[in-house]
Amino acid sequence: MKPDIVYEKRRRKFLIPFLLALVLFFVLIFLYYFYVVSVPASSIGEEKQFIIESGQSSTQISENLEKEGVVKDARIFEFYAWTKGLDDKLQTGTFELNSSQNIKEVLSVLTAIKRRNENQFTIIEGWSNKEISEMFEKNGIMQKEEFEAGTIKKNSWREEYDFLSEKPRDVDLEGYLFPDTYRVFHDASPETVLRRILDNFNVKITSEMRADAKKQGKTLHEIITLASILEREVILEKDRKIVAGIFYKRLNIGMALQADSTVNYVTGKKRAAASFEDLEVDSPYNTYKYRGLPPGPISNPGLSSIIGAIYPEDSEYLFFLTTPEGEVIYSKTFEEHVDNKNKYLR
Repeated sequence: MKPDIVYEKRRRKFLIPFLLALVLFFVLIFLYYFYVVSVPASSIGEEKQFIIESGQSSTQISENLEKEGVVKDARIFEFYAWTKGLDDKLQTGTFELNSSQNIKEVLSVLTAIKRRNENQFTIIEGWSNKEISEMFEKNGIMQKEEFEAGTIKKNSWREEYDFLSEKPRDVDLEGYLFPDTYRVFHDASPETVLRRILDNFNVKITSEMRADAKKQGKTLHEIITLASILEREVILEKDRKIVAGIFYKRLNIGMALQADSTVNYVTGKKRAAASFEDLEVDSPYNTYKYRGLPPGPISNPGLSSIIGAIYPEDSEYLFFLTTPEGEVIYSKTFEEHVDNKNKYLR
C-alpha cells in the first residue's frame, strides 16, 4: 500500500473522532449558555439591593452580579448583554433584584430607564452621627428618632457584621457610617438605608487593611477611633500618617493624646484649640483628662484617615498643631510647641 494512502487513512481515523469531540464540546457550551441564561441563580428567591455606580464597566457590573449571587456566571451575563446590544445600556442607580430572576430578567431590570424614584444623599468625611441624622431628616430619608433606634438601640448589628464585633455594646455606630454618596429608593426603610451604608464600609475596608491592623496588635475599633480623631485634626493624608505616628507614640509612652477634637466632641464646639474651661470637662472622651483612646470614634472618618491610622509614619515629633488655615506645625519639644501656639494660634 502506498504511503500517501496509509497516511490518509490514519488522518481520517483520528480526524473523525476529533471532529465529533469538537462538535460535542460546542453543543455542551451552547447548552451551558442556554441553561445559565434561562435558569435563575437560585430557586430561593432572595431579595437583593444591587448598586451600579457611575463609571462602572459592564465587566465590573457582571462580576458584582455574580458575587452577589444574582447571576450564575458573570461572563455569560456580559456576553448575553453584548449580543443584545445592551452592554453599554446598563443604568446607574439602586435596583431591587431577586435571585429567582434569570439573566434575561435581570438585564431587563438593569437597562430599564424608568425606575422608581430614588433619594441620593452624601455623608461628608468627618461628620458625626448627629450631623448625619440632621441631614437624613432634612432630606426626608428618616426621622432622628428612627436613626437613633437603628444606631443606638439595635445591637443586633454586631451579629450581622463581623467588623462590629470589637465595638463595645454601649457605643453606637459612630465611625462606621462610611462617608460616600448613596442612592436608595425613596421608600427605603431606615434599616435598609443603614444596612446599605454598613455594607459599603465592609467593602471599602479591605481584608488586607484589617489584616495589617491586626499584625500591629490593633483592633479595628481602635483604628476607626484614631482615624476619627485624625479626620477632625488634620486635612492632608501625608499629615494624617505623621500625626497618627505621634498619637501612637504618645499612647506607647503613657502620655495623654491631648486632642482638641475629642474635647469638641463633648462640648459641641468647633474650636481649633479648646479653651481652659473646655479642657476641664469630665468625660472619657476628654483626651486631656483621660489617657488612652476614647471609648469610641468621634466622627465618621474617610478612607484617607483610616489609611493613616493603619499605616502611620514615624517621625521625631511629639507635638503638633493645626493653624486656622489648615497647615500643620510640628514640634519636637513641649517648649517649642508652646512657642508655636503663641505664634500661630493667637
